[in-house]
Amino acid sequence: MSKIRVGVDIGGTFTDICIMDSAGGIITKKVSSTVDNYARAISEGLAEAFAEHGIGAGEVAELLHGTTVASNAILELKGARTGLITTRGFRDILELRLLRMPRLYDLMWEKPPTLVERSLRLEVDERINAKGEVVRPLDPAEVEAVLDRLLAEGVEAISVCLLHSYANDVHERTVRDIIRRKAPGMVLSISSEVLPEIKEYERTSTTVINAYVKPVVGRYLKSLSADMRRIQLNAPLLLMQSNGGLTPAEVAAEMPVNIIESGPAAGVIGAQSLARRAGFNKVISFDMGGTTAKAALVENGEVSRAEEYSVGGGIMIGSRLMSGAGYVLKVPAIDLAEVGAGGGSIIAIDAGGAPQVGPQSAGSLPGPVCYGTGGTEPTITDANVVLGYINPQQLAGGSIKLHAEKSHAVLAAKVAGPLGLPVEQAAYGAHLVAAANMIRAIKAVSSERGRDPRDFALVAFGGNGPLFAAAMARSLGIRSVIVPPQAGVFSSVGLLHSDVEYHLSRTYRQHTGALDLAELVAAWQALETQGRARLAADGFTPEQMRLRRFAKLHYRGQAYELSVPMPEGPITEATAARLDEAFGDEHERTYGHRAEPGEPVELVSLNLFAGGRLDTPGGAKAPAVIAEQAPPTERQAYFGPEHGWMATPVLQRGHLAARDWIGPAVIEEYDCTCVVPPGLRVRLDPHGNIAIESAPAR
Repeated sequence: MSKIRVGVDIGGTFTDICIMDSAGGIITKKVSSTVDNYARAISEGLAEAFAEHGIGAGEVAELLHGTTVASNAILELKGARTGLITTRGFRDILELRLLRMPRLYDLMWEKPPTLVERSLRLEVDERINAKGEVVRPLDPAEVEAVLDRLLAEGVEAISVCLLHSYANDVHERTVRDIIRRKAPGMVLSISSEVLPEIKEYERTSTTVINAYVKPVVGRYLKSLSADMRRIQLNAPLLLMQSNGGLTPAEVAAEMPVNIIESGPAAGVIGAQSLARRAGFNKVISFDMGGTTAKAALVENGEVSRAEEYSVGGGIMIGSRLMSGAGYVLKVPAIDLAEVGAGGGSIIAIDAGGAPQVGPQSAGSLPGPVCYGTGGTEPTITDANVVLGYINPQQLAGGSIKLHAEKSHAVLAAKVAGPLGLPVEQAAYGAHLVAAANMIRAIKAVSSERGRDPRDFALVAFGGNGPLFAAAMARSLGIRSVIVPPQAGVFSSVGLLHSDVEYHLSRTYRQHTGALDLAELVAAWQALETQGRARLAADGFTPEQMRLRRFAKLHYRGQAYELSVPMPEGPITEATAARLDEAFGDEHERTYGHRAEPGEPVELVSLNLFAGGRLDTPGGAKAPAVIAEQAPPTERQAYFGPEHGWMATPVLQRGHLAARDWIGPAVIEEYDCTCVVPPGLRVRLDPHGNIAIESAPAR
């Protein structure tokens, strides 16, 4: 092998490893995540994979990584002790938040605790107006006094967010310089560097989150680098960003706000690559692992992105829905919907006597009861073992031995008994509840975005996605389900199809009917110069660089904006009309209506996607698919009261090369299991994907 690239994705239950050679050949490995130190699972898993396949660590050209370490720090409130320096009168902006509620009529809902306690939010008496004019100068002596108070409180990080610094950052730069002089080792984030855009709460929240997770991410990357050196792997480390692009580890350490949703993003990029190769114009990616399930859209070859999202609210949905439950991040991210439903999700009986699934998860430790590693609560994996969907002896090619009798016992005692049901019916009910939770995520990115899910194919992956996908698609009226090769480790495969990408922005407010073209051109040139400089610093040549311009607009008087691509070519007087038309189209597609012609449209900000193309093979090779020498086996599986227990063929992907099959069927692979319900047709497509016809054509 030569020019080896390695993708590693960490989940709450498993760590997935994918190794690709220069010809596109792929080796995969799945190991249990080490929650006490996620880096250890990576180094141990890589060392095992290299030994098993005779690979030298020195042959690796790039290590690509998706991680949940930043989001976990927020979810578990285990970030740094952080201080905030802000303009007088804005101390409580993190408490006031926005007038958005996740549940409008729930009087018991409470806002999550702020990431910076009030005693660590301090003010300075300065003022810059929206035009960037200094109204009240900053007193350096006051800044030093405020800094002394924070240092006395033992803060580990400081965030700085002063009013209207996006228009003029002179005061923030002064505060930054004072902190660097008086506390040179202090972790620091200033809003004019993190998010130079209008909207005070969003800018403050985003800057605070960057500071809050910065020490956590820094320690993790330091630990990971030490572990990689220990196994003699010295290749450049690139991290997946929430927006679907890669970034060097050094940049991620400084701007960790861009990798909060690093983990889920890679799978969507993999689905995008698959859709392009297989000729699908519209797909919904569905990723179900051990802890969560995620859904996202890919339309016309492009990933749907949100300009703002919340993390820590139970279901993570982009800005176009009424959210408000978590902590707001105003950075570009793949427009994901995420719910707490995975293989490790715990099944419980609520106060009303009804079964509920998640969001609590058994994770990898103690894990599902069937793992035999100390778990005592029934999980979705235990239910699927009882139903006959999962091999009752083993998972992951035999690396995880299962104890089916323990699953039966715990389901009988804690679910079936209280409900007064046979154990298989209780397990099937829990399976349906989990599916209903995940259908919420699919609807959140499709029908609640003005898209009909029946117009899309469903790309299912993750350790549990293919197990649920066909039945879910049938209930939604989705015709096609696609299960790619290496589906169980597909997020790590997606890393190998990603490029380095920077998303740059600046506030720029003008009415499109009165654009100052010379000023607009100059603003774009400044962003493009910045983007090219960053890519050049990463070693990309001009031929490898790809710049895409976007604009955020809204109708005058609206509080939120939509992003549309800027028209290609030179900026002229015709640009405004084309922008108005593109914005009207996007507004109608998103909200179902558009304003009458002549309604003023305002340009709010400029955004640049600066991408650097990595030397990636055109597409991963589909593994050789040859009908297995041994014939399919068979076991009993339960498909609800309508069908009951059925003798179900247990296949491998290779068996589909010979002929189509009609469900029921279970397709077992090293990294996942695919379940085909009764009556559905399953085949192998020319790209090696499992293709399930789950609904009749409309």
